Amino acid sequence: MRSPVAHGVLREVDCTAARAVPGVVGAWSAADLPELPPVPYTLLAMLSTEEAVAGREWPALVKERVRYPGEALAVVLGEDRYRAEDGVAEVTVTIDPLPAVVTPSAALKDEVRLFDGLSNVALRGEAGEPVEESVWEEAAAVVEATYRQQLLIPSPMECRTILAVPEGDRLTVWSGHQMPHRLRRELAALLGRSTDRIRVVVPDTGGAFGSKSAAFPEFVTVAHLAVKLGRPVRWIEDRRESMLVATRGRGQDQTVRLAADADGRLLAYALSIDADVGAYPHLGAGLPMQTAWMAAGAYTTPRVHATLRSVLTNTMVTYPYRGAGRPEAAIAIERSMDLLARRLGMDPVELRRRNFIPPDAFPYETPVGRVYDSGNYAAALDLALETLDHDRWRAEQARRRKDPDAFPLGIGVSCYVERSGGETGGLHEFGSLQAGEDGQVTARCGAAPSGQGHETVFPALIAEFLGVPETQVRLVEGDTDEQPEGLGSFASRSAQIDGALFRRLADLLIDEARTRAAGLWDLPVDRTEWTDGSVHTAHDDTPLMGLGELVKHTGPLCVEDRFETGQAFPFGAHVAVVEVDVDLGTVQILRLVAVDDCGVILSPAVVHGQAYGSALQGVGQALYEGMRFDDDGVPHLAGGFLDYLLPTFTEVPPIDVKDTHTPSPNSPLGAKGAGESGCIGTPAAVVNAVADALPNVDPGLLQMPLTPDSILRALRASANEEGAR
Repeated sequence: MRSPVAHGVLREVDCTAARAVPGVVGAWSAADLPELPPVPYTLLAMLSTEEAVAGREWPALVKERVRYPGEALAVVLGEDRYRAEDGVAEVTVTIDPLPAVVTPSAALKDEVRLFDGLSNVALRGEAGEPVEESVWEEAAAVVEATYRQQLLIPSPMECRTILAVPEGDRLTVWSGHQMPHRLRRELAALLGRSTDRIRVVVPDTGGAFGSKSAAFPEFVTVAHLAVKLGRPVRWIEDRRESMLVATRGRGQDQTVRLAADADGRLLAYALSIDADVGAYPHLGAGLPMQTAWMAAGAYTTPRVHATLRSVLTNTMVTYPYRGAGRPEAAIAIERSMDLLARRLGMDPVELRRRNFIPPDAFPYETPVGRVYDSGNYAAALDLALETLDHDRWRAEQARRRKDPDAFPLGIGVSCYVERSGGETGGLHEFGSLQAGEDGQVTARCGAAPSGQGHETVFPALIAEFLGVPETQVRLVEGDTDEQPEGLGSFASRSAQIDGALFRRLADLLIDEARTRAAGLWDLPVDRTEWTDGSVHTAHDDTPLMGLGELVKHTGPLCVEDRFETGQAFPFGAHVAVVEVDVDLGTVQILRLVAVDDCGVILSPAVVHGQAYGSALQGVGQALYEGMRFDDDGVPHLAGGFLDYLLPTFTEVPPIDVKDTHTPSPNSPLGAKGAGESGCIGTPAAVVNAVADALPNVDPGLLQMPLTPDSILRALRASANEEGAR
């Protein structure tokens, strides 16, 4: 039973009639479950802090106050979903509505406080040093702008799932989840159990995009009731629930200042962030620091300063969504670069080239504290422009500007740098390789894929490392009984960290095999060699001994390790060509070129697919997606995906995916993350292209998503302003 209001005081929840519905096993409100634990918070990757959550409990079922629409008021268990739904229909509630705030600007007034006596600002942060006022005063050109990064719904193919099964003194949990070991650890703490009494299994999962790595209120409730009743309890989120109460992405109001000298050399950049983190700070209060840390982008700006306020609003919690803070950083700096180019009368491409970090400057420490590992930003941009045939499109743009009947055409560029792998303290993974008497190699690691292609990539890598057929390698993931320790799949870390882990494990297995063979043959280890999955002597005076035979002679062969890498910084350049129908306000992308550099590519097909899909999600943010709310704070979602628009097959533009290759020195394989590039690089390219197509429109009016309504409003406002002059 979910709240129909965004904010209010809960007076009563009555489950009596629900319990009388045939097939209903039980119905409870928070008052009926005083022992129900609250939702935990996480320090992982600095997503939250103890100070941010102090005094702000997130109850699994509302106790006194509703803080976002759809917050759970009661839970009903039925023998099947239909009986449970019938039970929910019989629950009655009384809520005294309160005013709701659904934007940071409204919440910052503190006129409506989500927690009595506490400010709506849950966390403050900064990166870099403040810029002296004299820098702005003496600069040849300074541009200022505000940007709104709208709230997005991650919208994975499969919504959230959990099945909790009591088995004696153990609890087995099945869930579509990105971090099974984290879920096990958090459930153990909530239930007062040791982790060895909880097993988490993650089967095939239909997408996540960052949104499935926490212990959510529903998960806490399901696990608690399964233990309480001694019966399996399952919750499968339907799409309407997911759109109402699954986590959100993005959600920032940004103010920027960018200064340059007369030659277009950047002097200073200031970014101020007011981030919408939702009703509770438990999962994403610290997430906007990712934007602050990546504020510098691809440029040698000597002074960069980013400040942030994480603001509570009456919306569902904001959490990592594909890109997780880096798209927000890229959009702010890249839109500002175009504004500065316009102010200076420069080609936006030339302005970027003039300020790129040069290849010989790496490793490069930015003023906001990131140390970029490697890069060749000009090469990526050059390839993007060459692939696009940039000069031809500029000529076409010039032709159209002379034709009053032609649709305006614009070209937009976006150059980005992102961080992959995670933050310091989370750049490692656990795993093992085990060889059997049949020669099969079982690979285990702490990852839990949700469509990244681990089943294809990892066995192929391990087979290559060991020199055995791929069919001889079996991958086991997503089971805390099979792999006792692990971190999971997030932050585009699979190739960079897990791939390197398997490289290390393969080396360990080969070393152990050589040591065992040397013992069998009574030889020094350095007299043995490994070739194509077999061990032999250096002078080939003994027959090859395969893994299976070696295990038969010497017993089980298993190696395990914890392996850690450094951070990596993928980068790229995206270019979009659009035309705008000024009568209808529609934007059509005529061409999109995405050039990404993820270092050494381990699987070209997988990387291409990731880049393509991510670019389309970037198009979604630029043109279609965004949460809209009524005056009372309830979102417009009654029509599902008719109210929240995703790009469908019809809206897929021509996308060219290309890549450059700059290996990372921080990982043994040279690989960097590849999964989030399009969400980071594409939105600014599309918005810049629309602004380029409409040079007489105030760029500040062009805020995402660029729907027909927003385009027409911008055109009318600019026409009125011109008329007033």
